[in-house]
Amino acid sequence: MRMLSIVGARPQFIKASPLCLALRLRHREILVHTGQHYDYGMSDVFFADLGIPAPDYHLGIGSGTHGAQTGAMLQAIEAVLGKERPDAVIVYGDTNSTLAGALAAAKLHIPVAHIEAGLRSFNRAMPEEINRVLTDHLSTWLFAPAAIARDHLAKEGIRSGVHIVGDIMYDALLLHRGRAEKRSHVLEHLGLKSKGYYLATVHRAENTDQKERLAGILEGLNAMDRPVILPLHPRTKKKIEEFGIDPASNVQCVEPLSYLDMVKLQGHAACVLTDSGGVQKEAYYLGVPCVTLRTETEWVETVTAGWNIVCGTNPAAIGQAVRKMEGCSAPHPHLYGSGDTAKQIVDVLTRTEL
Repeated sequence: MRMLSIVGARPQFIKASPLCLALRLRHREILVHTGQHYDYGMSDVFFADLGIPAPDYHLGIGSGTHGAQTGAMLQAIEAVLGKERPDAVIVYGDTNSTLAGALAAAKLHIPVAHIEAGLRSFNRAMPEEINRVLTDHLSTWLFAPAAIARDHLAKEGIRSGVHIVGDIMYDALLLHRGRAEKRSHVLEHLGLKSKGYYLATVHRAENTDQKERLAGILEGLNAMDRPVILPLHPRTKKKIEEFGIDPASNVQCVEPLSYLDMVKLQGHAACVLTDSGGVQKEAYYLGVPCVTLRTETEWVETVTAGWNIVCGTNPAAIGQAVRKMEGCSAPHPHLYGSGDTAKQIVDVLTRTEL
C-alpha cells in the first residue's frame, strides 16, 4: 500500500522515527513535512539524529495564527494528496499539522490513521485538545497508547477501529537511548554531573503567553536547590524577552537541543519539570521523577504510578513538588506497552482491506 505520513513538529519527528523503519519494510511511504517547526534546532537536527528519511515534500508553512497556519497546511496537503493518491494517511499526536492532515484526507475520502489516539486533557482551552478530538472523529484507525485512551473514545461513541498498541515514543527511546549515551557529550559541554541538576522544558501557550504563569515558573525554577537547565523553545524565548522576565542566576537557558542530547540530559537529571506530554513519558521510561507544570495531564498513568506530580505554575507548589519527588522509589511498571508499537501498527494497517 501507499502510505502518506504527515509530520511537522519535534514530537512528531520522534514518533515517526520507529514507524518509518517498520512501515518501509512492507509498504511505500511518502513523507510530508508541513514546516510547522522549521528552524534547525527544532527540525533538521532531528531528521539527522533519528535517521528519518528526507521528506518527499516540505511544505514550508512556518508559524502563524492557528487559523492561518492550519488553513495554509490544509490547502498544501490537499494538493499533495491529489497528486499522490495514497491508500491511507498517517498523522501523529495533536498539532495543527495533525488536524490539517486528517481533515484534508477525510474530505478526499482517504482513510486516516491517528497515532496516539484517545488522549484527553478535558481542557478545551488547549488548542491541542481541539486538534486531538477532531482528528479522532475523522480517523479510520485509532491507535491508542493505553486502555484509558480507548475508554475516552468509547465515551465519545468511537468503538470501531480502535487498537491499544502502546506508546510509539517508547519504541523511539529504546531505539536511540544507547546512541544518546555514547554520542552525546552535553553533560560535559554544560559542565554538569549526573543527578546534580534539574531539567526543565516550557513551551505550551497556556504557560508562555501569560506573563504571570511564565514568571511563576521561572521564579520556582530559580529557587531550586540545584541548577536548572532550560532549553528554550522559540516561543518561550520570545515571550521572556517580550515580558522582560529575568530567568535569574539558577536557570541556565540554552538553545533547543537535539533528541540525543535531550535523552542524555533527561536520563541524568535529578528531576524533570515540564509542560510537555512527550517529556513526561520520556522521564518515566528513563526512571526519572517528573513534575508537570500544568493543572492536568493526558498521561495520568504516570501520576497514578507515583512518578509524576501535576503542580501548576505557582512557585511554592513547584518547589514542594520537586522535594516530594526527590529520590522516588515507587514501583515502575510498563505502562504503555513493551516497545513494539510500530510493528503492531504496521500489522494492523497491513491486514486491513481498504
